[in-house]
Amino acid sequence: MRTVTLREALREAMSEEMRRDERVFLMGEEVAEYNGAYKVSQGMLAEFGPKRVIDTPISELGFAAVGVGAAQNGLRPIVEFMTWNFAVLALDQILNTASKMLAMSGGQVGCPIVFRGPNGSAGQLGAQHSTAFEALYANIPGLKVISVATPYDAKGLMKAAIRDEDPVMFMEAEQAYGDKGEIPDEEYLIPIGKADIKKAGKDVTIVSFNKMMKVALAAAAELEKEGISAEVIDLRTIRPLDWFTILESVKKTNRLVIVEEQWPFASVSSEIAYRIQKEGFDYLDAPIRRITCADAPMHYAPNLVAGYLPDVPRTVKLVKEVMYMKK
Repeated sequence: MRTVTLREALREAMSEEMRRDERVFLMGEEVAEYNGAYKVSQGMLAEFGPKRVIDTPISELGFAAVGVGAAQNGLRPIVEFMTWNFAVLALDQILNTASKMLAMSGGQVGCPIVFRGPNGSAGQLGAQHSTAFEALYANIPGLKVISVATPYDAKGLMKAAIRDEDPVMFMEAEQAYGDKGEIPDEEYLIPIGKADIKKAGKDVTIVSFNKMMKVALAAAAELEKEGISAEVIDLRTIRPLDWFTILESVKKTNRLVIVEEQWPFASVSSEIAYRIQKEGFDYLDAPIRRITCADAPMHYAPNLVAGYLPDVPRTVKLVKEVMYMKK
């Protein structure tokens, strides 16, 4: 095992797949000459050249369309968005072409493409740079949605995404690119659609993904000090979602709290809460609770940023509520 940052893990995954398969290439804003807006693609231009690491104009719809067309014609593009907030400009290609082409062609034309980039809030960046999009893309049949929190998961799932036959939305986080973690020296892939239990527990289940895993794990550590054993599940893949792992955990703990960086209406936690109460109602000893972002655009002031995002104290409070503990 060796220690790398999340950005290095992503770079390794892309580079290894490009060495393995000459059909794989990377394109996007600043990925080549500038080594990536967040230095994820640092050094890749020097190794693979300008035909496989391609700088694009600031035109998300345009270069997303080029990527989709390349995928439909036998290549395996990785398309980087500088942020998923800008990718709304490419939604027509993602929604109306990438996700639907296999069905529209009667299974004759696939679209094996990875769209990737940072997602959600990075602090004081204002409303137009702070939206988390997992729930939006998970609502589109034909897409797979991955949202990673650790270098180990980032590398294994990126390699799996590049080899997958469907379009994959790969969500990262600006505030996690420098996070360090261990990965194996040998090659490995992580199956798409499989959640991971990051911490075993017996009293309550906490489900989260992406950088909100930091909140979930920190809350579990605080609860442990008070004798509450929380099981923490990292979804890793939002669509397809690993219902089995969540349900089996709830069967054991009988309580569920969900932490996510989404707006509350029609969120990932909404779907999880519906499915678990439908299939696991008899195992629940308390109503399912969740903590999401505020139901508003994110503002710039530090106090409003803090109030907008899920945090450890509110997560601990919700857990105690489902445990029927006095404040």
